[in-house]
Amino acid sequence: MESSTKNANSEGHYIFLVLTVMVGLVGVYLRFAEFPHATLVSNIILFIASMVCLRAVFGILK
Repeated sequence: MESSTKNANSEGHYIFLVLTVMVGLVGVYLRFAEFPHATLVSNIILFIASMVCLRAVFGILK
């Protein structure tokens, strides 16, 4: 039980979460960009960032 708590409180998990949230914010800001296919690119970035962020959260809960 102790190692599970230590793993959940690992600093690396939370740094990774912050980075994936920042990537997701880049996707949000790209929605307002004025170049062809901006919406497509932003949706792909948001989808990837969301999946990676969820994977990190489930890694913490594990």
